[in-house]
Amino acid sequence: WPAYYAKAKGCEVWDLDGNKYIDMSYMGIGACTLGYADDDVNAAVIEAVNNGSMSTLMVPEEVELAEMLLDLHPWAEQVRYAKGGGDAMAVAVRIARAATKKDKILFCGYHGWHDWYLSANLADDSALDGQLLPGLSPVGVARELQDTSYPFWYNKIEQFKKLVKEQEDDLAGVVLEAARNMTPEADFFATIEEECHRLNIPLIIDEVTSGFRMYCGGACEYFGIHPDMAVFAKGMANGYPVAAIIGKKKFMDAAQDSFISSTFWTERIGFAAAIATIKKYK
Repeated sequence: WPAYYAKAKGCEVWDLDGNKYIDMSYMGIGACTLGYADDDVNAAVIEAVNNGSMSTLMVPEEVELAEMLLDLHPWAEQVRYAKGGGDAMAVAVRIARAATKKDKILFCGYHGWHDWYLSANLADDSALDGQLLPGLSPVGVARELQDTSYPFWYNKIEQFKKLVKEQEDDLAGVVLEAARNMTPEADFFATIEEECHRLNIPLIIDEVTSGFRMYCGGACEYFGIHPDMAVFAKGMANGYPVAAIIGKKKFMDAAQDSFISSTFWTERIGFAAAIATIKKYK
């Protein structure tokens, strides 16, 4: 396929020479579940732009989207926002460490580009191979972060239990994707939930890829998983940048104790797009 595009609409893409293609691949790397440039979502975005997409003040769409997310996920009580999935996962891990006053993270799956995740490859440069993308380089990640994040494999309960036993004194949380190219076997998530409850640490489900694609809400609801926190991005706003970290108050309150902030996390377009997208999914 061509490297650059001039126009994208529905499931069709035009290159710079005017050739038209049908996109039977990833639809914006999984973001445009409704198709490119959806008319209803675009209309909401245009209205947001015309009303001013940025101000020092906050927009009511923040609250409206939060209420929609908590309605879809009744187990959650609070919401934080970011603009991308990797950023939002870093926020979730920061909150977990702030809430537990511990450092180490167990994870399964692909969770972005931030230091907390890539640090797994400091001890073993193939530790992340098989999670999704092999050969992720930790160049530029501080060596002192070595042995702060440990991978385990999907559906491998005994491997998970062994890691918990080795690291439980300093475990801040468990992070994993609900599903990607496999579905959970019996007792996989139940075992993880049980261990997290025993250690009083959060189970953080990465729904960046699965959320609003497998189900209107997330794979947690689809599979009956009971997280303490969950992270959404990609398909939540059909191609417009916004991400959400939702969770239980007992952990999310710790976000107030740590400096977690960005100018554009309260920008209006993403919220407007997400509201319109979720309404259309429903």
